[in-house]
Amino acid sequence: GEVKVLFVPALHSSALETTGSPRGLIYGGNPGGFLITIKNGPTIYHTGDTDLFEDMKLIGELYKVDIMLVCIGDRFTMGPKRAALAVKYVKPKIVIPMHYGTFPVLTGTVDDFEKSLIEEKVTSILKKLKIGETIIFE
Repeated sequence: GEVKVLFVPALHSSALETTGSPRGLIYGGNPGGFLITIKNGPTIYHTGDTDLFEDMKLIGELYKVDIMLVCIGDRFTMGPKRAALAVKYVKPKIVIPMHYGTFPVLTGTVDDFEKSLIEEKVTSILKKLKIGETIIFE
């Protein structure tokens, strides 16, 4: 079917490592997330690496997100509490946490995220995936 992909804002640094720069980094472009709309299928919001920002409310209002992939690592991105607030802003049917547990500095956990969702009274369905696990939506 028809698929539309929209590049949406994210709040994150963006640099590329290089040996040709005095600091070893060069500007890497605008950080972003993706809104993927599948004809006769779900609308998916992949936040990308980002912190919380209020325009996430607009994404939820304008696009009626079915599935939201939200970072919860708490280093370089949102942690569980801010991610729960992002989910509250967007109001997806289903939320899948990502960008956690792969490196020691990423201290956010799915359990903390779930607690934060409950505290924020979020009604989205939480899908807990193990690292490397695949899920199919039909």
